[in-house]
Amino acid sequence: APEDDETLRPPRPRKELRQGFATGAAAAAAAQGALYELLRRPCPERVEVTLPGGGSLSIPLNRHGRHGARGEAVVVKDAGDDPDVTNGAEIGARVWHLEAPGTGEDIVLSGGEGVGRVTKPGLPVPVGEPAINPVPRRMIRRALRQVWDAFCPGEPLRLRVEIFVPRGEELARHTLNPRLGIVGGISILGTTGLVKPFSH
Repeated sequence: APEDDETLRPPRPRKELRQGFATGAAAAAAAQGALYELLRRPCPERVEVTLPGGGSLSIPLNRHGRHGARGEAVVVKDAGDDPDVTNGAEIGARVWHLEAPGTGEDIVLSGGEGVGRVTKPGLPVPVGEPAINPVPRRMIRRALRQVWDAFCPGEPLRLRVEIFVPRGEELARHTLNPRLGIVGGISILGTTGLVKPFSH
């Protein structure tokens, strides 16, 4: 009977899968929030992070504040509909003024607790460096530059930035990092800033 023919049934609506953002985008957003706090400027609840491929992404800050000589902010990673081990993880940044001598621009980037350290060659980041990949490094620098230029135009950008992941060491056990020779935490990744849900 024609009623039984699959082709006559209306197609089932496909659920649109929600995109998320990468750990690199989360770190860039947290760095922006931390810089607002360092500069004692009103920190927005959401910050705009420029994406490597153009456009920008509005990312909410989970918490932010100033602690002594540093600004600090934390973002909760949202992987969208992609089941990702870092989904729901806190990605944070601490930012200080760079007191080291020098007059040129300088951003010194380090990995705090929960960010892995590279111990084997062959990865995009040299041995001994925090496992913060090249594109996230550029995103963090650009995010800081946006806030700095808004409030300190013409002044040389001199900052020390530490990215941290409170549960990073525990999360890293569920990733490839131990096999890749990345110890002590997760990697800060992302080539587009976005997480596309492939897993479904």
